[in-house]
Amino acid sequence: MAQLWGGRFTRETDQLVYRFNASIDFDKKFYRQDMEGSMAHARMLASIGILSEEELTAILEGIKGILEDVEAGKLEITEEYEDIHSFVEAVLTDRIGEPGKKLHTGRSRNDQVALDMKLYTRDELLSIQEELLALIKTLHGLMGDHLETAMPGFTHLQKAQPVTLAHHLGAYMEMFKRDFERLDDIYDRMNYCPLGSGALAGTTYPLDRDMTADLLGFYGPTLNSMDSVSDRDYVIELLSALSIIMMHLSRFCEEIILWNSNEYHFIEIDDAYSTGSSIMPQKKNPDIAELVRGKTGRVYGALMSMMTTMKGIPLAYNKDMQEDKELTFDAYDTVKGCIALFHGMLKTIRFNADAMRQSAARGFTNATDAADYLVNHGVPFRDAHGIVGRLVLFCIDKGISLDQMTLEEYKAISPVFEEDIYEAISIDTCIKRRNTLGAPGPDAMKKVLEINKEWILDQEE
Repeated sequence: MAQLWGGRFTRETDQLVYRFNASIDFDKKFYRQDMEGSMAHARMLASIGILSEEELTAILEGIKGILEDVEAGKLEITEEYEDIHSFVEAVLTDRIGEPGKKLHTGRSRNDQVALDMKLYTRDELLSIQEELLALIKTLHGLMGDHLETAMPGFTHLQKAQPVTLAHHLGAYMEMFKRDFERLDDIYDRMNYCPLGSGALAGTTYPLDRDMTADLLGFYGPTLNSMDSVSDRDYVIELLSALSIIMMHLSRFCEEIILWNSNEYHFIEIDDAYSTGSSIMPQKKNPDIAELVRGKTGRVYGALMSMMTTMKGIPLAYNKDMQEDKELTFDAYDTVKGCIALFHGMLKTIRFNADAMRQSAARGFTNATDAADYLVNHGVPFRDAHGIVGRLVLFCIDKGISLDQMTLEEYKAISPVFEEDIYEAISIDTCIKRRNTLGAPGPDAMKKVLEINKEWILDQEE
């Protein structure tokens, strides 16, 4: 057992205790971040005279060699080591001798693991943003393709007013843009370097924490050593943001599942993102959408677990905080995978524009426009509302839609109606007249597309 702390103890740790205490099974995932941090720390130690140039060269070349061997599969990170820190230090000392023992000068595993976790989380955040931006760009393209694809808009899962597919997709575009910007906020708040905080009270060595922070791409060093080693707010914030991303994906998946059903038939999911039934040959199941919807709970679970772990921990570091890794790492991987799979599914979906338009026409989605017609002809809105309610009741009794009523039938309910009512309540008119910013009208949507295009370009810079 490779341990960094044997001097105080007279008896070897029980094997069961050792395995329970060890974190190598999961913290080996940030081996690269641990080595990056160690190389920055070594450069800083050399700059203040603790390491000679020869020792620095030996350490840097030694760590680079370990990294290359791990990534080439020549060196395995095994349970012989308690954690990733002891693995790197032990192998390094094995390879270069005495200089390897100097690497840990001025740091503790407490600030080292805080650094590794922050570096790993930062890398994952950027990776998730990359996946999210790719999805946003696809949504933007689909919106441009479907400015005139009419469909019903819903409230309470009942048809409400006609919109376009571009407008409907645009709602998710706004959600994912907020998700992206939330990740930016978290990045800015978390991007301060904890290394140099020691176990909890800093160190007597004259460390150049600004240099270390700069070498690792941080805005600067953290300002309180106790907070630095016991802070996992950034993990909780990211898990919260990821939970919101999953909520948005889950809502979208729920609609895709509905739209894919025989009752809606708004879309057809590509065969690559569907499966069949083992017993019913006619089935084409939206498995990917269902799995993304299901995995949302998994990410929520990681958030709740992390908040529960941290809620009773006094300052500063406590071993409970080792629980920040397994579920968190799983959540990062889950979200990246879900965004990528959802994106692939969305790109290959075929939209049934005719079914969408027919559904909008059949659901009295133009009833509000019939009321607006009366208002524009001098009828008070409250009276117009009642008149249109009677029109809808008449149509339900006859099994027809508003545009199938004769002018005589209209006039029998209100003499205000004239021939131009049919143009006023056509689905295209209902959509095209709604041109306030944020509405589904084509002029409004074109403005939104331009705004979103600029937003995307800003994120790509």
